[in-house]
Amino acid sequence: MDSSRQLKLEPRLRSSRVDPFVTQRSFKPLTKKASRWSSLACGISATNQTLENPPRLAPSPLAVVTCGPAYESVDGVRRLTNFATGEIGTILSAALQESGCDVICFRGEGSTAAAPTGVKVQSFSTNDSLAQALRALPRQPDLIFHAAALCDFKIKAIEGADSKEKISSRSGGITIHLEPAPKILPQLRKWFPQALVVGWKYELDGQRSDAMTRGAQQLRETGSDVCVVNGKAYGEGFGILRRDLSLRHCQDKKSLALALIDILAKNENPTSGR
Repeated sequence: MDSSRQLKLEPRLRSSRVDPFVTQRSFKPLTKKASRWSSLACGISATNQTLENPPRLAPSPLAVVTCGPAYESVDGVRRLTNFATGEIGTILSAALQESGCDVICFRGEGSTAAAPTGVKVQSFSTNDSLAQALRALPRQPDLIFHAAALCDFKIKAIEGADSKEKISSRSGGITIHLEPAPKILPQLRKWFPQALVVGWKYELDGQRSDAMTRGAQQLRETGSDVCVVNGKAYGEGFGILRRDLSLRHCQDKKSLALALIDILAKNENPTSGR
């Protein structure tokens, strides 16, 4: 079965934004053993920690952070991309650096948030360019936080284009054929078998239970250790989901960064159930 998709474009096409339909579905546990989600309060305020004073990690682990958007080139001046800003990467990189980590931040060229300071920052453009940069790391990372918003589809072919440099609107409509893009997250466990891998799952459709189910599916299918779940389906804030299906809720990006480091500093076992 052909899994490619078609995107038909015409000159001066305007589209209205429609909120995705939110379905009402009952949550079914993935396993009998995990019959309910275990929800824990974030607890960061109780320790009086700030981004300037996060928990300390030792001895100087190498932390890799990916953030911001990737893109697919339509021609020399147009791209298919997303709205990711890279802000979570900046916040997380700062907190990791303050906790004693050596940090490398791979940041999408289209990021609009301020870049992190005091850490090594390397830009990437496409899914492939990020994959190549990760494979070229100087040493095996200890921690990987894969928050980059990569492209789910890549361009297979463009019908009706009169140029590869700049497609003219005078040529009429064009049809862009899309096919699924290879995902990086499932490869991280193969490339870096000893690293703790944190992935992200952004979901719009459904309710929080649906978002958590998809997060658990990501953990199972990719071999990652932690999944950060957010988006309209999850609701306000972020959920840190671990392999034992325990959930730690955080109200914003700063408390999320501190909670992730807090888990590591307290030697909590995010890989439980692997």
